[in-house]
Amino acid sequence: MKKTEITKKKAVKKTEKTVGDFFNSNLVHQVAVSQMSNRRKSIAHTKNRAEVSGGGKKPWKQKGTGRARHGSNRSPIWVGGGVTFGPRNEKNFKRVIPKNIKRKALLESLEEKKRSNNIIFVEKIEASKTKQASEFLKKNSLLKDSCLVVLKGMDKQTILSFRNIPNVKTIQMKDLNCLDVMTPKKVVMTEDCLEEVKKMFSKK
Repeated sequence: MKKTEITKKKAVKKTEKTVGDFFNSNLVHQVAVSQMSNRRKSIAHTKNRAEVSGGGKKPWKQKGTGRARHGSNRSPIWVGGGVTFGPRNEKNFKRVIPKNIKRKALLESLEEKKRSNNIIFVEKIEASKTKQASEFLKKNSLLKDSCLVVLKGMDKQTILSFRNIPNVKTIQMKDLNCLDVMTPKKVVMTEDCLEEVKKMFSKK
């Protein structure tokens, strides 16, 4: 009895030490995969034997030819026939993600970016031309890395100025999500923006 009590106490101490530095990668992975499947568009589409044109007449008579019997040349075993179990554009890849899970995954991904020093804080983000946007990125050593620029609100001029630069994406603070945070290497935001995001997406 005493041995089991000791082991339990040790286990509790270990968990208490590691809770602060724990990154819930499974939660973030599940939400990211779900968001990717929700953004997926079903484009590939094959025709089955009912949709392929032709095949109204029996190719040859049932008996007497010495060949295998066939009823239609649109059969999947014929060249130019229908496709069996091919991709169809009616397939639905959407998954339902609870709001609390999405919020937790976003906060986890932001904390992980902060822990790994991949969040760059700036005083302000303003650019009226692409030249100014590239100079802003060059000043913060971001031209070589993919980055996400977080804006406080809808700033059309700034969005247009960053749009032509490769590997750079802009997003409004209210539209932040786990997938967009984890995809690029760096996240750029103002100093007070992170605290506002935490207040916005944390439970009241």
